[in-house]
Amino acid sequence: MRISLTAAGLLFLLYPVFRPWEDESTTAGAAAAMGSQAWVLSHLFAMIGFILVPIALLEIHRTAAITFWVGAGLTLPYYGAEDFALHEIAAQPNIVELAESVRFNPFAVTTFAVGLVTMGVAAVMVALKLRTVPAIVFAAGFALFLPQFFTPPAFRIAHGVLMIVGCVWLAWDSARSQAKDPQLAAA
Repeated sequence: MRISLTAAGLLFLLYPVFRPWEDESTTAGAAAAMGSQAWVLSHLFAMIGFILVPIALLEIHRTAAITFWVGAGLTLPYYGAEDFALHEIAAQPNIVELAESVRFNPFAVTTFAVGLVTMGVAAVMVALKLRTVPAIVFAAGFALFLPQFFTPPAFRIAHGVLMIVGCVWLAWDSARSQAKDPQLAAA
């Protein structure tokens, strides 16, 4: 549990740190950002993080783990399109319009939002069960995952810091608590 949640936290930090921050409202900016290998890697970091979190949650709160998996399942197709599809079409002269059509397809953006909210709910379930500061920080990171997309790069990087702090702190605090009292294992 410690390893998967710690790795997830690191990946959630690397996601905004490695992401290219070009002006995607311009053809040149969108092509530079989406056409770079950093774009592919940074989004892949987040996707792997979404896979690792529920593995760790199995030892903390099984219902939250299942809830998180549902949210990740709804979110990952959007991330795949954002990552791989936008990267492949980055050289198109109408990349800005194409990116908007991919990003704002009604079904895609709805499943993305519902998935992120569902993961946030799972994280809040963990905080309500554990009632510890690390669990609250963890929940805050996931509760802010959707809103952070509407903020400038500096805030999004700060959100990545919140994510690593919440994931790592929860991992180590939960492992320590479970070592003291094995009855605290997942319910």
